[in-house]
Amino acid sequence: MSQERIPDAAEAAFPDAPAFAEAMAELEAILRRIESEETDVDALATELRRAAQLLELCRAKIRRAEVEVTQIVQRLEPSEP
Repeated sequence: MSQERIPDAAEAAFPDAPAFAEAMAELEAILRRIESEETDVDALATELRRAAQLLELCRAKIRRAEVEVTQIVQRLEPSEP
């Protein structure tokens, strides 16, 4: 009973999108660099832009997972007679 997975808009915008765990790890690394002031001012905008992309991607993946879980639960619920 498998359904073909259709990428949502955020995933389509990032064709080489990392998996959720990889995106979170990269986001955490960016935050550590910014908080520790490792990122120089010239690279700050680039780092923040990438962080925003990763946040958008992670949120889209969470929304998709919520929808898929809801659909699965609905299929498993007994139908009303």
